[in-house]
Amino acid sequence: MCYSAQIWADYHKFTKVFGAIMDIKEFVRVFWERAEGAKIKIPKAMEAAFADPQTEQERQIKALIVAYGADQAGKTERELFQQTKRLADAERTLQSKTTKAAMESKRIAADKIEKAKGKLADLRRTDLKPRDSRIFPGNYAPVMVMEDGKRVIKPMRYQCRPASKPVSYDTRFPGTYNARRDNLEGFWKDLFGYSHGIMVVNAFYENVGRHRVEGRELAEGESETNVVLEFRPKPTQDMLVACLWSRWQATGQPDLLSFAAITDEPPAEVAAAGHDRCIIPIKPEHVDAWLNPDPRNLATQYAILDDRERPYFAYRLAA
Repeated sequence: MCYSAQIWADYHKFTKVFGAIMDIKEFVRVFWERAEGAKIKIPKAMEAAFADPQTEQERQIKALIVAYGADQAGKTERELFQQTKRLADAERTLQSKTTKAAMESKRIAADKIEKAKGKLADLRRTDLKPRDSRIFPGNYAPVMVMEDGKRVIKPMRYQCRPASKPVSYDTRFPGTYNARRDNLEGFWKDLFGYSHGIMVVNAFYENVGRHRVEGRELAEGESETNVVLEFRPKPTQDMLVACLWSRWQATGQPDLLSFAAITDEPPAEVAAAGHDRCIIPIKPEHVDAWLNPDPRNLATQYAILDDRERPYFAYRLAA
């Protein structure tokens, strides 16, 4: 499974390269829901796309980003104050008597102080780092779809909840950020041939057993441990990843746009690294055909998945 990916987070790239337009209302809605307390995770690079707003709606989004950042900073500062006090209390106790409770309180407080300081630094910095455009299941990303004959960019959650499914679907099927090609007409039959999208990435990440990366069997008594591998295409390129998406609606609840990346059997170099799945980068000439599927002609969609880009994926341990 593709558990993480380095994405195009700036919608301006989609506009410039694909002539796509942004569904600004959906972007405003997502940022507003987050500011109102919804558990929505948006990459910092996606926020940065609105740093220099040009329209009233973009200015509204920036204001929502600023308000959310201020709220998060305030909560983090209060946590930092509480843990600093906790640390001081534990150290005073330890000066007179060494207790297990005080030692544990000191350790926990020190860990939480470090975490809070790191979060504050992240909230306040304006320079972007590669990790700012990396998504994980549950994060939002720009996805290109087709509406009324036009390429449109929408913000979607990277974990698909198909229409008509209950909210509990998210926990019952936590792996729905990926859609296996061999199950497109099974589990994904309501979306395959109907709701296709494209996410643009330049790297993806996988959890792989360390022994598999090292090309060996587990030693007797050895527990399996995972490492995270970063896979990048060679030559370097942006990949148009085939996706399925859905608009979930329910009375009294906000709409949810969500998607899953389609995965298939891996190329030899990914399999040799110890992983058994891989995203499918489609060719640029197939973009419109992929985004305009005909459910009566699924063979054409399978043909697009077969006639994919086939870069060599170099890998390394992720930082």
